[in-house]
Amino acid sequence: MHLFKLSLRMLRRDWLAGELRVLIFALIVATGSITTVGFFTDRVQMALSRQGNQLLGADLIIVSDHLLSPDYADEASYRGLATSTSIKFPSMAVAGENSLLAEIKAVTEGYPLRGDLRITTDWHTPVATPETVTGHITLPERPPENTAGQIVGMIPAPGMIWVDDKLIMRLSLKQGSQVEIGASHFTVAAKITQEPDYSIGFINLGPRILMNAADLPATQLIQQGSRISYRLLVAGHAGAVEDFRQWAQSRLAPGERIEGIRDARPEIRSALDRAEKFLGLTALVSIVLAAAAIALAVRHFTRRHLDGCAIMRCLGASQGEILRLYLYHFIALGLLASSIGCLVGFLSQEALAWWLSSLVEAELPMPGFMPAVHGLLTGMILLLGFSLPPLLNLRRVPVLRVLRHDTSTPDTRSLAAYASGLAALSVLSLWQAGDLRLGLAVIGGSVIAIALSGLLGFALVRALSTLRNQAGGTWRYGLASIQRHAMSSVVQIVALGLGLMAMLSLTLIRDDLLHEWRTSLPADAPNRFLINIQPDQLAPLEVFFDRHNLTHPTFFPMIRGRLTGINHQTVTAENYPDMRARRLIEREFNLSWSSQMQAGNQLVKGQWWGQSDTGKAMLSIEEGIAKTLNIQIGDVLTYDIAGSQFEANVTSIRKVNWDSFRVNFFVVTPPAVLDDYPVTYITSFYMPPDSLAVINQLTKTFPNFLIIDVEAIITQVQKVIEQVTQAIEFVFLFTVLSGFAVLYAAMISTQDERLREAAIFRTLGASRQQLTRAWITEFALTGGLAGLFAAAGASALGYVISQHLLNLPYTLNPWIAVAGLLTGTIGVTLAGLIGTRPVLSSPPLATLGKQAV
Repeated sequence: MHLFKLSLRMLRRDWLAGELRVLIFALIVATGSITTVGFFTDRVQMALSRQGNQLLGADLIIVSDHLLSPDYADEASYRGLATSTSIKFPSMAVAGENSLLAEIKAVTEGYPLRGDLRITTDWHTPVATPETVTGHITLPERPPENTAGQIVGMIPAPGMIWVDDKLIMRLSLKQGSQVEIGASHFTVAAKITQEPDYSIGFINLGPRILMNAADLPATQLIQQGSRISYRLLVAGHAGAVEDFRQWAQSRLAPGERIEGIRDARPEIRSALDRAEKFLGLTALVSIVLAAAAIALAVRHFTRRHLDGCAIMRCLGASQGEILRLYLYHFIALGLLASSIGCLVGFLSQEALAWWLSSLVEAELPMPGFMPAVHGLLTGMILLLGFSLPPLLNLRRVPVLRVLRHDTSTPDTRSLAAYASGLAALSVLSLWQAGDLRLGLAVIGGSVIAIALSGLLGFALVRALSTLRNQAGGTWRYGLASIQRHAMSSVVQIVALGLGLMAMLSLTLIRDDLLHEWRTSLPADAPNRFLINIQPDQLAPLEVFFDRHNLTHPTFFPMIRGRLTGINHQTVTAENYPDMRARRLIEREFNLSWSSQMQAGNQLVKGQWWGQSDTGKAMLSIEEGIAKTLNIQIGDVLTYDIAGSQFEANVTSIRKVNWDSFRVNFFVVTPPAVLDDYPVTYITSFYMPPDSLAVINQLTKTFPNFLIIDVEAIITQVQKVIEQVTQAIEFVFLFTVLSGFAVLYAAMISTQDERLREAAIFRTLGASRQQLTRAWITEFALTGGLAGLFAAAGASALGYVISQHLLNLPYTLNPWIAVAGLLTGTIGVTLAGLIGTRPVLSSPPLATLGKQAV
């Protein structure tokens, strides 16, 4: 207790004397940055999930091919969650003499739970007039329609239905038209312009009808053997939804599954995953820079207390007492500064969250308490982890230092303590990343960058020392100063390089990455898919595209097959506990063939085949499927294709860029392998928004085609990208503060040495102008070297993030090296001159007298 009280008195004394200025600044900025990123990331990620869930119509959906047990809805209600149900099935819709197969959806009150349902009652039905000469249809001009529609908080009234554009066009419907569905007749009351859970998956994308579930029994369409999909929609607080998901997952019966936004479409899942990786990266950079700033600040602090520890040793203090004294000191300091940093982080993210909400028109939910706990633990672990080495030196300071200030005893166990600090940093980084691959990449990259920059820095410092004899005046003194403090110079170069690398990465590199992400989904990305194209329809379809001035798309062969065996062992859904794996085994795969790997695909393992492999039984598998089903290179897969068995070896595993919205396949073979099996073709293409008449004519010309409209998905992905881009730009502002903390700590860490050296040189006759010019040389050289290292590190970091984490093309920015060199040279020089002003202003006698005491 006596040591603890003494430690608090020392903390108060150091606080008032300004001894803790650098350390407190570094710790508050570090913790504040981490908590700001944590709070803000937490809110943005929840908002992004909500935005994505608007496309799903709920936070969670339980889908079944049979009537769901009421226990699911009862449990959800018990947990305070909102519920609604929908029943989907195909049926013929008849209007007069026209009929069309449509997707019927019967919903209950409360639908949708997420997103907006928009309808309009203002539309004009075009009258099609066939032209016998050209064989295509001409549509008369019509006034513009209200395509946006109004948001409604209700479902169709009993006896009423809402229909989509496709049904209106093909059945020539207008408001008030009568449509027969099963044994009932319904009145068309409105046109659907936006439906949240439309376009989820490559199903249910034909003409659609929305009706009240109360009307369903009268249609007499729910019969034994009907193709019906029962859905329970659930929404509410994220924690309660996740708890409900865990509860329901263990109770799913055969034919039942749970879907969230990440389970629905790979394009949406990919966009959300990229968003989380981008935001998680900012927190990782903050942690790494915080560790560097704290390590430098603690080193500076403990070096200034060596004399005090030597005096305490003379007065009888043991090594253990000194260690405990300063350990209590750092624990109290860490708790205080980390708490302030958490408060600063919360207040800062509140201001920015309000600003961001006004820009993107998105409501950001309040964050949880975990980012504060995370920030407090992070600050304490970083402080204690990187303060142990100096503390070990403090407790072993020799008594002789009272008489000779150049006497010190380095503790060889400091390396082990630094290793423990790096280990703690690694654990924190992995925790913050939430992604093992991302965390390991940042940790490994940071360690490699520090090691390489340290080695190169030491080599360059030694190389510069050889120029000392050829230089004159201030250049000679600047080079001599770098050589005299070689190890300190290397530490400064590495620390400054880290700070500058962060700033370059978060400015130029960030802009490059975000630009690549924005342009990764071009404005003319395919928004229509054509499925079930027969081989003899390829030529007529090309003629159709020519007639309507549409770009010819690429046609891909497709064969349906069910996976029945792996390595000659029969596989069934019961072999896999994972529900996604079970669904994959129960469904049919789309197999295709190609001589060239499609753009947007990247080999993860194995090799792609060449021309000599044509006709060989080889397979290339998509990475996600391979992981889910535990398929490895060299495995033999057996497929059932139209009753025939097909076997082939897995020779490569591919990563597929699903959010390109182009045709991609889970399984691909070389050409001439699947020639004996029945084949259809698939393609994707871009159709302008005002080309509904062309789509209608395409359907009439090729009635067997299944036309899939993914415009809603593209719009949602683009919206997610834009919102995340703006969020990242705000979040990165706080990470830059950690970079400034590193720069500040690096410059202050040598202030005491400069103060003593300046006093000696001024005593020997050196003027302030001579010292200033000499320091300008030293700062410029140090900053230039740090800037070059920062440019190289930022470019490497950008490449790794782009190619291996975000699957984006990376283009080297030639201005990075110039910006790094100029920023390092000018920035460090200016910062150094500002930091050394007190040194030049201090009288030499006062400095030397203090050193002599």
